[in-house]
Amino acid sequence: MSLKHEISFILSRKTIAAIISSSLFGVLLGLIFTIIHLVNDELDTVGEYLFWFLQATPVYMAFSFPMIFIYGAITSTISDYIARFLSNYTNKKFEIYISFAFHLLFGLILLWASLLASVLFFITDYILRRKNIGGWKSSFKSLVILIIGFILYAFGLYIVDSIIHLKNRFLEYLVF
Repeated sequence: MSLKHEISFILSRKTIAAIISSSLFGVLLGLIFTIIHLVNDELDTVGEYLFWFLQATPVYMAFSFPMIFIYGAITSTISDYIARFLSNYTNKKFEIYISFAFHLLFGLILLWASLLASVLFFITDYILRRKNIGGWKSSFKSLVILIIGFILYAFGLYIVDSIIHLKNRFLEYLVF
């Protein structure tokens, strides 16, 4: 494999890893903060919980995607190359551990939030590397899946909002 082809394959794999990990990160943040609101007794019904989750998750995904895509892909590539370089002088078996350590180091920029994102990125990239998934065609497919996910989230939010609105109108009808 030529150097140009290898770099192209790595960058496309990092693109896929960024798309997948930013989606997972947005969903996890949506769950975490919705649970925090639930624990603080700010949400009373399952509908409010679901509405809050569906409303917050795309926002977290939209804000996390550019950061994970740009910063995560660059630092992950740097981590992998440093790990490959250092493992040539030690033991090749340590390459994955060295790479993980650098992912954690670069992930400390925003403390727990970016640390969680860097761990998700590392795990996603590791799985993609082990399964030899990459290429720009796969990157495009994963981007299409992300866009479809946003559309499904918007549709789900619309459905939940409509149900809550109908319930409130029905309750108003019963009162009057």
